[in-house]
Amino acid sequence: MITGELRNKVDKIWEIFWTGGITNPLEVIEQFTYLLFIKQLDDVETTKENEASFLGVDYQGIFPEECQEYRWSKFKNLGDAQEIYRIVSDGVFPFIKNLHGDGESAYSKYMGDAIFKIPTPAMLTKLIDGIDGLELGDADSKGDLYEYLLSKVATAGTNGQFRTPRHIIKMMVELVRPNPSDIICDPAMGSAGFLVEAEEYLRKHEADLFLNEKQREHFNNKMFYGFDMDRTMLRIGAMNMLLHGVDNPKIEYRDSLSENNTDTEKYTLVLANPPFKGSLDYESVSADLLKVCKTKKTELLFLALFIRMLKKGGRAAVIVPDGVLFGSSKAHRQIRREIIDNHKLEAVISMPSGVFKPYAGVSTAILIFTKTGAGGTDKVWFYDMKADGYSLDDKRQPVQESDVEDIIRRFHDRAHETERKRTEQSFFVDADEIRENDFDLSINKYKEIVYEPVEYDPPEVILDRIDELEKEIQDNMAELRKLLNSYLTI
Repeated sequence: MITGELRNKVDKIWEIFWTGGITNPLEVIEQFTYLLFIKQLDDVETTKENEASFLGVDYQGIFPEECQEYRWSKFKNLGDAQEIYRIVSDGVFPFIKNLHGDGESAYSKYMGDAIFKIPTPAMLTKLIDGIDGLELGDADSKGDLYEYLLSKVATAGTNGQFRTPRHIIKMMVELVRPNPSDIICDPAMGSAGFLVEAEEYLRKHEADLFLNEKQREHFNNKMFYGFDMDRTMLRIGAMNMLLHGVDNPKIEYRDSLSENNTDTEKYTLVLANPPFKGSLDYESVSADLLKVCKTKKTELLFLALFIRMLKKGGRAAVIVPDGVLFGSSKAHRQIRREIIDNHKLEAVISMPSGVFKPYAGVSTAILIFTKTGAGGTDKVWFYDMKADGYSLDDKRQPVQESDVEDIIRRFHDRAHETERKRTEQSFFVDADEIRENDFDLSINKYKEIVYEPVEYDPPEVILDRIDELEKEIQDNMAELRKLLNSYLTI
């Protein structure tokens, strides 16, 4: 997490944007990131120049001789605000847009239609001063800064962006435990939160992969895939990955449900929170997906897509609305049957309805399954999450109660869960029982509730108590009148 001092500096920069007329939080993040990226380019250039000088070797830098004025350290010290604005808008911004002329990197691919929107020289100089004062040493601090910026999309409550809370993403990643050989995909990536958390998990738990040239090359160029239909989110996602140290993620503009997406048995891990609602071009939906479940519901079609995209043995941890678990339509039953009978459903984690506030109060669950193509579901582990460490209202303030660590611990120690009763928070249900219940996966279908008898006093005792309360009220009223009368006679 970013510190209080850094947070205050970022908030002041955010305020400069708002008072300057840029109030769309996604646009603020974009413009903020462009400036941050310009500064980072110069920082990297300076470091490499110093290293080359120390080693006594030649260095061909990012900035050609005729573009030296485009360096942050050069233009930030100019006293003329108009001149700074001219250099940045007419020189630096076109320069970074065309930095990778081959268009191979995800960043350069989606910078093509980026627009410099800072309206005035005065506003630009204030922003340069603010960003120049940010102390961002390592990739973690840059990543934390970016997560903080993205969190403001949630608090702004606009644009309809459905951001998955970071701690829920982190929990899901820790449940599936990515490994250095994984090929990871989020076909509805948004700001790339799942991909970022997966790479952070690998840095923390599989750090040796960076000592292996082949694994390091896989990590930077062939491990991470993300698709979205919003070019703004693609730019933000690409920048997010860049700031977290992934050189070349495969981030693409794509309607994942359409015929144009032909990915089949390509990935070993899918992490996603696909859209539950929204527009759907039914005519363009892939016929392969409609064979699994003929429906217009995106949440069901995405489940069919995950199955198709995964290699055999591949895993998925995905968020679905509760309706997927118990919906009675033919399509609902078909997709549940497909996962249970033809693959291996590992777990259903029911989450409280407040997890996605202030976006929505919809109840959701996490499904974890493995693609086998030959069945394998013998029993399913259910967990009834009551709390996630935050209040379940629109404010989402931190609280003490949280089941997150318990979920992770119990999921990875399911061998000791078999004897737990259905009155407890987690338990197993046999697949045959689920089949008998029309493949219903709602936890309330199987959870047993123990009703404790409540003993009340006899009616006579309750009535006597009411009489005593009534007498006490009358005595107090009499005392109040006496005080009032004495006050009026003074």
